[in-house]
Amino acid sequence: MEARATLWLGALYLVLGLSCGEGQPADPHTDPAGGPLAGNPDGACDLPSEAQLEDVSGSRVVGNGTAESCTGKAFVDAVALGGVITFDCGPDPRTITLDETAKIVNDTGPRIVIDGGGKITLSGVGRRRILYMNTCDQAQHWTTDHCQDQDHPRLTVQNLTFVDGNAKGEQIEGGGGGAIFVRGGRFKVVNSRFFNNVCDDSGPDVGGGAVRVLSQYQDRPVYVVNSTFGGATAALGNTCSNGGALSSIGVSYTVLNSAFSHNRAVGSGANPAQSSTPGGGSGGAIYNDGNTFTLTLCGASITENQANEGGGAVFFVSNDWSGSLVIRDSILRKNPSLGFENYPGIYFHSSDKPQVSNSTIE
Repeated sequence: MEARATLWLGALYLVLGLSCGEGQPADPHTDPAGGPLAGNPDGACDLPSEAQLEDVSGSRVVGNGTAESCTGKAFVDAVALGGVITFDCGPDPRTITLDETAKIVNDTGPRIVIDGGGKITLSGVGRRRILYMNTCDQAQHWTTDHCQDQDHPRLTVQNLTFVDGNAKGEQIEGGGGGAIFVRGGRFKVVNSRFFNNVCDDSGPDVGGGAVRVLSQYQDRPVYVVNSTFGGATAALGNTCSNGGALSSIGVSYTVLNSAFSHNRAVGSGANPAQSSTPGGGSGGAIYNDGNTFTLTLCGASITENQANEGGGAVFFVSNDWSGSLVIRDSILRKNPSLGFENYPGIYFHSSDKPQVSNSTIE
C-alpha cells in the first residue's frame, strides 16, 4: 500500500497499511458484559517462540466439572500451590469472584501457568487486586539472594479475563497493578482481557490500572500478546493515576497484536509532582519510566485513551536517555493528552526519536 509520513518538531504522522506476517487468531471467548474479544483483529505480527501460549499438560485443575466447584478459595489455593493451573467449571463461561488476592509462592515454580481456556473470568469485585507475584516479598518466600534479578518464577496468564480488580491503597513496592502486580522473575500475558481494573487515583509514579511490572530477569521484556485492555466504552476501560492499562519502571514491554481503548491516567500534576498537586496523570494506556528499557508495539491498536497530563496513548521517559520506543504495523489514534505531548498521543523522552514504520499515529 502507498504510504505517507510527515515529521516536524512537535508532531509525527505516519500513515501506512498494516502488514506483519502471520499471527495467531483472536481468542474466541466472550464476555457476559459484552466486552470485545482478546487481541487486535487486524494485528498479524509474528510471535517469537517465547511469546507463544504455554503448554498446560499435567495441570492442577480448579473445579470438578460444575460451576459451583470453581470458587475463589479454590483458585487462591491452587495459585499458592503453583505449577500449571487449568479449570473444569462446566461447559459455560464462569466468573470466579475473589474474597482475597491470589498470591504466587516463589518456590512453587519455576514455571507457573494459569490458563482459563477462554471461559474463565477472574473478578476482584471492585475491592481487591486479583493476582500478585513478588520475588522480593519475604512473606512469599525468598528463593535467591538476588531477588530483584532472578529467572523464576516464570508466570504466564493466558486465555483469561480480569475484571474489577482494585489495588487502591496497596503500599508494597509503591502499589499499582489493579488486576496483576509482578516484581521479579519473568511474566507474560497471552490471549487475555482486562476490563474496569483500577489503582490509586493520584501519585506521581503509581500506575497500572490493569498490570504493573517491576524488575524482570536480566531486563528481558514482558510479552503482552493478543490481549485486550478496555473496550468500546469508558465502563470497560482501566484507570489509575498513571498507566491506565500497563505501567512499569525500568521494565521493557513487547506488545504484540493487542488492543487498548478507553483506558485513562487520572492523576494530576505529572512526575515530579507540580507544586500543590498530588502528581500523576500520564500514560493513558501505557506508562514507561526508568533508564534503559524498550517499549515495542507491533500489530497494536491504541485508540481513545486519555491522560490528564502527558501521553494519552504512551508516556515514555528514559531518564538516562538510553531507552527505545519502537512502533511497527500499529494504529495510535484519538488519544488526547490534556497536558503535554511531543508526538500525537505520546510523550517521549530519550536520545533518539521513536522508531516508527508502517503505522498510523494521529
